[in-house]
Amino acid sequence: MRRVVGRLGTAAATLLAITGVTASAQVARFERFTYHGRSQEHAPLSAGQYRNPIVSGYYPDPSVTRVGDDYYLVNSSFAHFPGLPVFHSKNLVDWTQIGNAIDRPDQLDFTGRRVSEAVFAPDISYHAGVFYIANTCVACGGNFIITARDPAGPWSKPIWLPFEGIDPSIFWEGDRAYIINNRAPNEPPRYDGHRALWVQEYDWRAGKMVGESTQLVNGGVDLATKPVWIEGPHLLKKDGLYYITAAEGGTGDNHSQVVFRSNALRGPFIPYAGNPILTQRDLPADRAHPVTSAGHAKLVQTQNGDWWATFLATRPYADGHYNIGRETFLLPVTWRAGWPHILERGRAIPFTAARPRLPAGPAPALPTSGDFGYVDEFDGGTLGMQWIGIRTPRLPFYRVAGGALELSAAARFGDLSGTPAFLGRRQQHHVATVSTVLRFTPERDGARAGLAAVQNDRSLLEFAVTRLGGKTVVALYTRDLADSDTLVASAPVDAAGAVTLTIRADGGTMAFDYATGGARRTLTERLDTTFLSTQRAGGFVGTVVGPFVEAP
Repeated sequence: MRRVVGRLGTAAATLLAITGVTASAQVARFERFTYHGRSQEHAPLSAGQYRNPIVSGYYPDPSVTRVGDDYYLVNSSFAHFPGLPVFHSKNLVDWTQIGNAIDRPDQLDFTGRRVSEAVFAPDISYHAGVFYIANTCVACGGNFIITARDPAGPWSKPIWLPFEGIDPSIFWEGDRAYIINNRAPNEPPRYDGHRALWVQEYDWRAGKMVGESTQLVNGGVDLATKPVWIEGPHLLKKDGLYYITAAEGGTGDNHSQVVFRSNALRGPFIPYAGNPILTQRDLPADRAHPVTSAGHAKLVQTQNGDWWATFLATRPYADGHYNIGRETFLLPVTWRAGWPHILERGRAIPFTAARPRLPAGPAPALPTSGDFGYVDEFDGGTLGMQWIGIRTPRLPFYRVAGGALELSAAARFGDLSGTPAFLGRRQQHHVATVSTVLRFTPERDGARAGLAAVQNDRSLLEFAVTRLGGKTVVALYTRDLADSDTLVASAPVDAAGAVTLTIRADGGTMAFDYATGGARRTLTERLDTTFLSTQRAGGFVGTVVGPFVEAP
């Protein structure tokens, strides 16, 4: 297993390196965090192949752009902070996170936001030496643009845009910019999910919208069939023709990618007769190791002239359940008779495929695809940029010092007005082992610290050292679409020294081990954790696992 110590994103300075930890608060000290995961499917790589997904786990809504020989990718992160992870690659396959575009509390305020609210579906582009991310902060401001000279950051404060809807993206034509996004149709909605795609010019020098807005697509490919949730649109131009690619059908199993074409930027746009150009909804539900919910694609042309698409999809472990969120996949795009094709209808998304005709390059220090593991011993002064919390922190709750991560009790899970003292990493495999070495002395009944696996504030579990009835114990609590915890099991523990807590995930179950003084025991074996699945918990995120501390 490879040891990885993350480098500082500005987020580590502000998550908070207002770093002091309140002296009077209950403090937990974590000396190590270990992760090892493997895929459920077995798909050996042959020479010249890459593996799907290219970014495993909760990295949805991928947007990709090329600048010269470099590729940049950004994903949704909702109310997690820092947010909007930014990746770099030379070959569309091997990705390294270089920053988080939302990494300062003065950029966006997620206070009061539930986990699946806030920043949705970013789009990244580049023009005249500047990178742009167009995005939506749902229930916290609306549509906005942020900019940076360096994609690693720092990114600007938002430039707010005066139109409703979601999923804005920028289309550059020469020195002019246009924003296309999902808005309400220019008529009373005919059914739930009836939306439209609109375009308007954006004056990038002045940072404001100009001219008229034009509706380009009403409802979707065929309004008579009541298509739902046309979203995630992107405009591109090829061979003198304008194309819109967009997701249609919602983010579940009916998700798809569709395409429209026009001779003019403002239409009329005609749907492709062969739509959708990507979907998995027609495949047998009982197929082995299914990939489902494919869509939300963005196309990119390589420096060699080839076309590729990044898109999201899911890997359920059973009956449509997946705990690790929507993931980033990659497939080649072929053009036939003036239309792009990602995957023929009835074909399953492959787990392995021929690599792009781009430099192989060295493997990233921290893999994002396949089976991998890492160890963080907190032996620097900062956290790696992969660590995230819930909502924008306003008060200090952590520090990295003396080879440990110290957390000070803050808001409790479920308190939407605050930030829990929780820092986690995305669970990137359904088969995964996560452990931490903890030193914690609960000062009163109800104080607890350990590992939390969090889908949202109402669907989570806590595996912790705590005090019950005046005695120190190790305990397991769950929260299944609830505002309070249920105690599943507990056992006495000597917490005078270090305690190692381990969670072993296997699809929809987890086991919980603890060790002190060289003795290892299992508290609970094969707990049903389908309550951590998106299907059960709802929302758009994946499970995040990591250290936490709470005090009554």
